[in-house]
Amino acid sequence: MRERYLLLQKQIEQVAHDVAELEHRDNNIYRAIFEAAPLPDSIRIGKQYSRIDWDQYKFRDTDELIAEVEKEITALQHRINIQKASYDTLQMLVASKEEMLACIPAIQPISNKTLDHVASGFGYRIDPIYKTPKMHTGLDFAAPIGTPVYATANGIVSEAAYEPGGYGNHVIINHGYGYETLYAHLVKLKVKKGEKVKRGQVIGWVGSTGKSTGPHCHYEVIRNKHKINPVHYFFNDLSPADYERLIRIAEATNQSFD
Repeated sequence: MRERYLLLQKQIEQVAHDVAELEHRDNNIYRAIFEAAPLPDSIRIGKQYSRIDWDQYKFRDTDELIAEVEKEITALQHRINIQKASYDTLQMLVASKEEMLACIPAIQPISNKTLDHVASGFGYRIDPIYKTPKMHTGLDFAAPIGTPVYATANGIVSEAAYEPGGYGNHVIINHGYGYETLYAHLVKLKVKKGEKVKRGQVIGWVGSTGKSTGPHCHYEVIRNKHKINPVHYFFNDLSPADYERLIRIAEATNQSFD
């Protein structure tokens, strides 16, 4: 009986160790990734913070030992149930994160594997018409008229219209999560306001409408109403080396196309 009890004791301690390892990973790895608050010990193991000293039960009678083992197993079952519930929460966070990632701009608006089509970068550039420094709020991708332009993330078209003195034929997509993208100077639009689009879907074709000095797509990324450098949002189709090269290309050009 004593040998069986010692074996059972070791098994319970091993299970407790395994559960503790799962709890540690859950708090410090999985929940950290999704920016979720860790679960405190008061939720995981209730009021029992100290480990049981099994030596004090060496000379107890059988009923006491069984009662104590049942108590420890019940506590482990509680911790396992809490951990299962935590994983269910994480699974929902994963699904939400996948949806969010699909809605963050992550590719270039035109096919540009060789990076040869970037004609002007984000920042102060020489205006092609007035020849004075002016803030350029996007990237210009020079390409032949009729080159397909792609949505860079999932979203809903919030604007598809013509602006004669500025963007010409242009599309604005609301991606949610604070993100919008703008595609300007298109020769023709393929989408309309209110239409749902997917990343990689053709939304129009390169042109030179509006205030433009040559065929190109002017592309902007807007986050929380602020226009930011789109060069940091091509992580789905650029290697680290291509990313560094694209930054150099974008910074080297000092005159915009619009």
